Amino acid sequence: MASYTFRKAEETDIKRIWEIIQQAKAQMKRLGSNQWNESYPAIENIQQDITAGNGYVLCQDNQVIVYGVISFDGEPVYEQIKEKWSNSLPYVIVHRLAVADEAKHQGMAKKFMLQAEAISREKGVHFFRIDTKYDNKYMLQLISSMGFRFCGNVYYRNNTEERMAFEKQI
Repeated sequence: MASYTFRKAEETDIKRIWEIIQQAKAQMKRLGSNQWNESYPAIENIQQDITAGNGYVLCQDNQVIVYGVISFDGEPVYEQIKEKWSNSLPYVIVHRLAVADEAKHQGMAKKFMLQAEAISREKGVHFFRIDTKYDNKYMLQLISSMGFRFCGNVYYRNNTEERMAFEKQI
């Protein structure tokens, strides 16, 4: 039986994380999703995530299989739909969630998200917000299965990239 470990990402994980990000980019391209592109996320984003203490990994038998950012720093673009959120309390956010090809379709993204919820509850934060593009079907399925509600649209990169924003109480 596999053993799982959830922990903060470390500098020594960057090579493996980058492999997983590249796999996710390739999958999105195959599926026609514009969620990520050639320049985003970049390896510099991963390094910054880890330096800031916001990068996390889920490991199976000590091998990194999921990477994501768990942050309590807020998301400035979420102010665009301020009146549509249920409240103005602190919240957790997950960004750059990616699952290794060999671990896809096994519930690993959900396992990561549930860990984000657990960390959030430990910090006394009871709201979870997330966003994704309309064409990211796997993330939309995950969000739906976890009970998030649609709150509105937000725009990144000088208002050129529209995303759907969701929230749930945890």
